[in-house]
Amino acid sequence: MPRVVYLNGDYVPETEARISIFDCALMYGDMVFEMTRAFNQRPFRLQHHLDRLYGSLRYAGIDCGLDQAQMLAATLETIERNLPAVGDLDFQIMHNVTRGGMDLYAEMVREGTGSVVTINVFPLVRHIGRSATVYDTGAHFVTPRQQSVPARFIDPKAKNRSRIFYKIADLEAERMEPGAMALLTDERGFVTEGTGNNFFMARGGEIFTPKPHDILRGVSRQYCIELARADGIPLHEADIEPYDVREADEAWYTSTTICMLPITRYNFDPVGDGKPGPIYRRLLAAWSQSVGVDIKAQAKAYGTMTDWTP
Repeated sequence: MPRVVYLNGDYVPETEARISIFDCALMYGDMVFEMTRAFNQRPFRLQHHLDRLYGSLRYAGIDCGLDQAQMLAATLETIERNLPAVGDLDFQIMHNVTRGGMDLYAEMVREGTGSVVTINVFPLVRHIGRSATVYDTGAHFVTPRQQSVPARFIDPKAKNRSRIFYKIADLEAERMEPGAMALLTDERGFVTEGTGNNFFMARGGEIFTPKPHDILRGVSRQYCIELARADGIPLHEADIEPYDVREADEAWYTSTTICMLPITRYNFDPVGDGKPGPIYRRLLAAWSQSVGVDIKAQAKAYGTMTDWTP
């Protein structure tokens, strides 16, 4: 069976899900979104993601036409309809909400000028399979010239698609070294976040993560914080400078699909001994136990599915 997408109350084949070129999402990047993942095909912290989605909608002033209970019901229905198509794979749940078509082009917008809501379900094979080796080798993070946009201009706590500064940072990181990932700073030079992930480091048995000002307050970031505190590991939300990263014993980043991955190099130098650290490994094991999935083993299994096609 083909996968289907929720599109403003209808369920359409994924390959036929379209919105107008005159939608505000394309014209302005005027869209908010969320990505949730499943473990054993059960959505992980879906309510947390929907809470943030509706916070983003309020920030952007978008009325999507659904209250949160209706959005939850539509999400669960979309998952149910797609289960035969995804087989035994875990998947992402993506919510995209646009302001809708621009009035200037109303006659050319087939779906009208109201908000457009889409929900899709897509297997995580590529998302995490391509990162499988990083659980062992670690990532290389570099700090590009491109900085984070201050919250007084556009608040990163509202998860939105106006993210060209992320892309520029990624391109700069790639030019510094193929495969390197960007670690952004604010206008004062303090570390903020990656391009779609949150940063953690440890030194002397304590964890440090950037203050929740000019960053997206990630759902996975919050869960990592909870796991650390439950394990009795001291954790501080603090101003972190690039110097501190160089002096760290270990570092990692969190994101929805991969949960957490180690950072073993920063700006071409090793972090600690250049290997995934003990606190990282401890927290990843706790996360795996809590969701009933060996996160690293699942990524490696998906990484072997080289002939998998969507």
